[in-house]
Amino acid sequence: MSKLLNSFWRAAMYCLHPRVIALSVLPLLIMAVVSLGLGYFYWEAAVAAVRSNLESFALLDTMVRWLEGLGLSSLRLVLAPVLLLFLAIPVIVIVSLLFVALFMTPAMVALVAERRFPLMERKKGGSMLASLAWSLGSTVLAAIALVLSIPLWLVPPLILILPPLIWGWLTYRVMSYDALVDHASSEERRQIFKEHRSSLLGIGIISGYLGAAPSVIWASGAMFVALAPILIPVAIWIYTLIFAFSSLWFTHYTLEALEQLRKKNSAADQQLRAPEAPELISTRTVPEDFNKEIKEIKELM
Repeated sequence: MSKLLNSFWRAAMYCLHPRVIALSVLPLLIMAVVSLGLGYFYWEAAVAAVRSNLESFALLDTMVRWLEGLGLSSLRLVLAPVLLLFLAIPVIVIVSLLFVALFMTPAMVALVAERRFPLMERKKGGSMLASLAWSLGSTVLAAIALVLSIPLWLVPPLILILPPLIWGWLTYRVMSYDALVDHASSEERRQIFKEHRSSLLGIGIISGYLGAAPSVIWASGAMFVALAPILIPVAIWIYTLIFAFSSLWFTHYTLEALEQLRKKNSAADQQLRAPEAPELISTRTVPEDFNKEIKEIKELM
């Protein structure tokens, strides 16, 4: 627990570093431009498609008519945009995570190593291509899990539990690998994952719940749907900072674990390589042997 808390507060302090703040601008700009561009060209068509699909469900259409009869006259106009935003949130979260992993994590790992572990050897146990493949594979698995879990979101408690857990698992997979890819060998990385799996998964789950916090922006009704062009970049920036903090948390924890692992392995190697202590020659036998040899020489003479 002390390692988790120590790495937590170090990560929080590093988020205030000017280099980290500057690094968060690039993913924000890219994501904001992409999201606003897609919204400008495809928002109306996407809303119309969602609305037509909703109207094709007779039960849902009957429920909407009943709610409109109770006074919620604008529900039909708001339902499709709100639903589209909620469908877009998981995509924004996953893409933000990947952008942070690609554009920010290598620089933040270098920053932590430079300031805390300047003498740590870099064994290059992976490559950028391997990291990208690992991240994409983990993302595909997380996306499948999200899609399969959507029917369970209708159960009120599960929508607050399942998505953060899936995002936390994805954060754990991506961030912990990228934090060690430059410094640890493949054997060291596997050993750290094995020995610290529960702690790393705990960091990921906490990060997943922190990543779910910006979703409350969309929970306040039609006004926020109208302000979506402004609030989407704000949400992306919050996601970026949260995942940057998560990356720093994983980096501090894993590099400290790697340093301790190498110290333990080095001590074990020294014990194996240490020669056996030579037997001590009694100082009392040396003069006796020497006198015996002198006596034999005199007898021969």
